[in-house]
Amino acid sequence: MFHPNDILYEDNHIIVVNKHCGDLVQPDRESDDALETEIKAMIKVRDHKPGEVFLGVVHRIDRPVSGVVLFAKTSKALVRLNEMIRSGQIHKTYWALVENRPEPLEGTLTHYIVRDGRTNRSRAYDKPKADGKKAVLNYRTVGCSTNYTLVEVELLTGRHHQIRAQLSKIGCSIKGDLKYGARRSNPDGGISLHSRRVEFLHPVKKEQITITAPTPKDNLWGFFECAE
Repeated sequence: MFHPNDILYEDNHIIVVNKHCGDLVQPDRESDDALETEIKAMIKVRDHKPGEVFLGVVHRIDRPVSGVVLFAKTSKALVRLNEMIRSGQIHKTYWALVENRPEPLEGTLTHYIVRDGRTNRSRAYDKPKADGKKAVLNYRTVGCSTNYTLVEVELLTGRHHQIRAQLSKIGCSIKGDLKYGARRSNPDGGISLHSRRVEFLHPVKKEQITITAPTPKDNLWGFFECAE
């Protein structure tokens, strides 16, 4: 789970960490063991906080996904960051290792996402559906190895399993993502989708912030990171 070395940026208002594949961002009905809980416990001990530690989740990434997660340390920062999320002022970039090379090598994907709550799965459709939500992303091919391709994704909307469903729709399932058509699982049970970078205007200081998360310690990720 979380270790202080995973902190990518911190000040009095926000904290940004590099989430490990398999970690929950927030507690759920089955477990209280989550990134939010562990960061609060760390801050309480480190900063000698006598009372409850405030920590607001600004955005979440799926449990099998790694990378940048942003938290607010004050209510003022949380309100402002939430509004920035709603208005599209926080820019998120992902890296995905996919099983097939996309054609064309870069472009924009627009689909309509329908979520199935029973299976916790989303399906991407080319045409509008009555219960579908429009999903848009930009992508570009960054590099290729013998068996996999690194695709960089700029997320323009935030739908359930959006990147996973849209890449699967064009025949580019993410490595390890059995739910969306991958050939085999990853040894750690996660998927090769990484929240690589987040860019935003600091909610209090009004400075431009860009934070990049190192990829997981894995030979294939390392190959692509070195070749970037």
